[in-house]
Amino acid sequence: MYQSPSMEPQPCQTMDNPKPLSGFAATTLQKVRNNLAFRSKWLEVNGAMGDLGTYIPIVLALTLAKDLNLGTTLIFTAIYNILTGALYGLPMPVQPMKSIAAVAISNGSSFGIPEVMAAGICTSGALFLLGVTGLMETVYRLIPLPVVRGVQLSQGLSFAMTAVKYIRKEQDFSKSKSGGERHWVGLDGLLLALVCAVFIVVVNGAGEESRGGGSDDDGGLGGDEERPGARRRRRLRRIISSLPSAFIVFLLGVVLAIVRRPHVLKEMKIGPSPIKVVKISKHAWKEGFIKGAIPQLPLSLLNSVIAVCKLSSDLFPEKNCSVTSVSVTVGLMNLVGCWFGAMPCCHGAGGLAGQYKFGGRSGGCVALLGAAKLVLGLVLGSSLAKLLNQFPVGVLGVLLLFAGIELAMASRDMASKEESFVMLLCAAVSLVGSSAAIGFVCGIIVHLLLRLRNMTKDQSCSTTFGNQA
Repeated sequence: MYQSPSMEPQPCQTMDNPKPLSGFAATTLQKVRNNLAFRSKWLEVNGAMGDLGTYIPIVLALTLAKDLNLGTTLIFTAIYNILTGALYGLPMPVQPMKSIAAVAISNGSSFGIPEVMAAGICTSGALFLLGVTGLMETVYRLIPLPVVRGVQLSQGLSFAMTAVKYIRKEQDFSKSKSGGERHWVGLDGLLLALVCAVFIVVVNGAGEESRGGGSDDDGGLGGDEERPGARRRRRLRRIISSLPSAFIVFLLGVVLAIVRRPHVLKEMKIGPSPIKVVKISKHAWKEGFIKGAIPQLPLSLLNSVIAVCKLSSDLFPEKNCSVTSVSVTVGLMNLVGCWFGAMPCCHGAGGLAGQYKFGGRSGGCVALLGAAKLVLGLVLGSSLAKLLNQFPVGVLGVLLLFAGIELAMASRDMASKEESFVMLLCAAVSLVGSSAAIGFVCGIIVHLLLRLRNMTKDQSCSTTFGNQA
């Protein structure tokens, strides 16, 4: 008997039984969910604040000095944060390209937004080509570990010294200059910064090792022999160590920014900033490449790709973060965003160390930060700069200080005096010469000289023993 097709049940086409995803799509979706899953809610929120000590001063300085479109930068960096969090599953930071920002601020009107964007596109294009051709992987394998550690140490100490400058002296971000000594008392006083620093030390200690060592017992006593009050002290320590210190400090800074200038809320406008395509002339391409891209490329190569991958393998050995993928993502970010006026960005070992220091352990950490940036970019746009301009600089300095120290401590694993020698020489030259590229070249040369010396010494010893035999 003939049955109409409509009479046959078709469960896969109903709303209650949707068609299952293909194997690849299901696997990808599950991987994204795992990468964005929070390990601990408050720690991930706290970790998201760990990179703001670098991000806010640079973006604010370019907004005030060069009329950078802050709203567009917030929206694009938000997208970068969310995508990199979903891709890598670790707190991979998105930071402004520091060398390009420094050139823009110090060169006055001769290096404007078109030149900044041209520099970002040229730098990212080079990194993208190194990634897709596989050359970045070769470079990563050839660079000795002590040289990488030297670059990390110099960058960490540079962050720390900049942070101390933020804490001690008044800052004019629009001119990238320090003013007089900071007053002890005030809404952006030295005492406030010191209190914030002490609070973070009390909550976070020296890092994860000091909090996860399993030394909860007092004086080696435990179980039935536990002293009265020891359990209460352990509970208090556990509560204190669970506080989101960086998040609390940042919220304090926001409140103080409003208190310093209450009318700032009325001056801000609701709505996103208009997104426009940046017109880049031939002269802007030339200036951007020579003055911006050439100094930035070695820094991005070393700190934004090689040092980031090495640090991520140290902190997250279970994650696969290759130099090829990092180089490609840095390239793609700016090859899109810079055309619309978004600040050239990259990943950074300092940002990764800072977010790890304050509790970031998953891609959800930076995705949360990206969601916050996206909301601010769409709701307030560039008018947010008026509020950020009132943010206590000393508080930003405290956040940057701990991020820098965490990055510098990654260099403590040198196994011999020879490795330490190369690392310290590379770091010293990088700091004094204000160039990671110069320190890198010196570190490579000294490493090769020491290897050659050891080979000559071994050959001499083998010859001596052969003659004696």
